Amino acid sequence: MSGKASTRSYPSNSQDSRDATLTRRRYANSKRIPVASEDWRFARVEGGQGLDAQGIETAVVPSDTNIHMAKGFEPGWIYEVVYTAKDPRVHGLGHVVVRDLVSFLRYETRDSAGNANPLGGNIEKAYCWGRSQTGRCIRDFLYSGNNADAAGRKVFDGVLPHVSGGGLMWMNHRFSSVVSPAGQQYEDHWNCADRFPFSYAESTDHLTGKTDAILKRPDTDPLVLHTQTATEYWQRRGSLVHTDTQGKDLTQPDNVRVYMWASSQHFADPNKKSPATGGCQNYTNVVQTSMLFRAMLDALDAWVSDGTPPPDSRIPLGSDATLVPYARWREMFPSIPGGAIPHAANSLPLLDFGTGFDSGILDKEPPDIIDAEGYAILVPAVDADGNDLAGVRAPMVQAPLGTYTGWNLRSRGHGHGAMYMFDGSYIPFADTAEEREVTGDPRASNVERYEDTGAYVRAIEKAARTLVEQRLMLEEDVQRCVAAAANWGRPLHDVKL
Repeated sequence: MSGKASTRSYPSNSQDSRDATLTRRRYANSKRIPVASEDWRFARVEGGQGLDAQGIETAVVPSDTNIHMAKGFEPGWIYEVVYTAKDPRVHGLGHVVVRDLVSFLRYETRDSAGNANPLGGNIEKAYCWGRSQTGRCIRDFLYSGNNADAAGRKVFDGVLPHVSGGGLMWMNHRFSSVVSPAGQQYEDHWNCADRFPFSYAESTDHLTGKTDAILKRPDTDPLVLHTQTATEYWQRRGSLVHTDTQGKDLTQPDNVRVYMWASSQHFADPNKKSPATGGCQNYTNVVQTSMLFRAMLDALDAWVSDGTPPPDSRIPLGSDATLVPYARWREMFPSIPGGAIPHAANSLPLLDFGTGFDSGILDKEPPDIIDAEGYAILVPAVDADGNDLAGVRAPMVQAPLGTYTGWNLRSRGHGHGAMYMFDGSYIPFADTAEEREVTGDPRASNVERYEDTGAYVRAIEKAARTLVEQRLMLEEDVQRCVAAAANWGRPLHDVKL
C-alpha cells in the first residue's frame, strides 16, 4: 500500500474494503474521486513457474498490506487509501539508539554487561552527515534534544544535514513512516514532516503564534553546516530554513552556516554518463557538485577541531533580491522555445492533523486545510540564462552549457505539468548563433560564449580555482573538473559541435 517496493506498509486491521476508502485524483489539490469498494480489495497477485518449470501461474490472494484492482491502476492518477491499521512501530526510539550508541563509543570504557568499548578513549570528535531523509533526521534529532546524552554530555560536535529542505521527521508518532519522502508538489503531498519550526534560528509562526527553533540548547547544540540545492527551494520549502514564516530573512545562530548549491538538483549523481529525461519533459540536471561535499567536510573538521570558522553562508536573500516570490521569478526566467515552466513552487498550507498530533497521534488522515495560503515559499532569482544568481555556483554553473534548474516537469499522462519528484532540468544552449536565431532562443549560444572547447575548459578551470580561493573546493579537485570539461563536457552535455 506504500506504493514503493522498498517500504513496508502497516497491516490493515480489516481486509474488508468497505471498512476503508480508496480515492483517486489527477493532482494533489484536485477533488478526490471515490473508488467503489467492490472495485478493489485487500489482496495481491502471487505467481511463478509451474511444476517442472512448465508455464506461469498466478492468483490473487488476500493480503493485509496490499490492495488490488481487477481493472488495474491507471497511470496519471494519485491513488490514496485510508484505512485502520494495526501493529504500530516505535520509530521515535531510533533517535535514542543513535544518541546512546555514539555516546557510549565516545565516553564509556565498558557497557553495562562489562564488554569493552572497542573505541574507548580513541574518539576526539564526533560528526554526523545525512542526506535527504537522514538530513531531516539530523534536524529532528537536534530539535528533540537528543544531542545531549543521559548524562547531559554533547553527542555530536558537528553535523552536516544535506538536502533536508525545511523539514523534520514523521517519526515520533503512532503509525509513523520514517522512509516516506516529505511533501512534494505531486508526490507525498500531505506528509506532516514539514512543520514549524523550520529554521535553526528562533522565529514566530505567524499562523499559529508559536515561537520555536531547532537549536535551543546552547550547551549541547553542535556546529551546523546545512547544505541544500535549488530543488529544495522548489520542492522542499527550503527557503524556510533561513526565513521566517512570512518570508523575511532570518539571521542564523553563530554556530550555523547555510549554503545553497546553485542550479543543482536534489541528487547529483557523480557517475552519470549522459543526459536523460526519464519521466520528465527536460533532460535531468547534470551539474556535478561532489567536489563541494569534500570541501564542506574539511570545513566542518577545521571548525570543530581548531575553531577555524567556515566560509560565510552562501544563500539567496530577500534583502538583495536574490530570493524572490514565484511571480518575480517567472518574470526573470528566459522564454526558451518549446519550454514549459512550473506553475508554482511547492506550497505549504497550514494543515490540521487532529488534536492529538503534538502527543504523537494523527487523528485526521488526510488532514484538514486550515490556511490554504499558508507559509511564504520563495525561490532563487535567476540570471538571463535562467541559472541561479546566489549561492555556491559549481564550475559548471559559472561556465554553463545550458540552463540548469532545480525543477523538472512530469510528462504527458503522468501528472502532466506538475514538478517531477526531486529532479532538476538541463536545457541545452543552442550550439551556434545561427541555430539560436532560427529557434528564437534568447540565450547566447555555446560558440558565442566559448570560441572552442579549449576556451570552455579554461572557463571551468578559472571557476574551480575561484572556489578554491573561497575555501568552497579543494585544490586536488581542480584537475578532476578540468578533465571532465574536455570535449565540451561530453558525454554529460548534449553538445553537437
